[in-house]
Amino acid sequence: MVSDRVGDFIIRLKNAGAIGNTVVSAPHSKHIEEIAKKLKELGFVERVEVTKKAPFQIEVTLAYDAHGNHKITDVKRISKPGRRLYVSSTEAHAVKNGLGARIISTPKGILTDKEARKVRAGGENLFEIW
Repeated sequence: MVSDRVGDFIIRLKNAGAIGNTVVSAPHSKHIEEIAKKLKELGFVERVEVTKKAPFQIEVTLAYDAHGNHKITDVKRISKPGRRLYVSSTEAHAVKNGLGARIISTPKGILTDKEARKVRAGGENLFEIW
């Protein structure tokens, strides 16, 4: 059992891309599923699918550019189980001058830094991805 599901999931994505795997499988939770869907919106993953039989898994197909390079360059986990970090909508700054995204868990769902500023919602600063 993993104590940090979000950290485990994003590191699985990063490591799979580094070795050239196209599909990543991780234990399913609604929180992880929402994060995966947000990464799909941002273009970091191509497909998100949940298996129908127990044990439920989430399968994510990674996105690659035209040259075959993985679109996820790096990931930085911000809020951890031992130290939760929260950010207000005004503190949610752009990542890598807008080339990356900050993923925030808000009362309005999983949002990027740009979306959180737009709807003026703060929350737990999960991770940065670029």
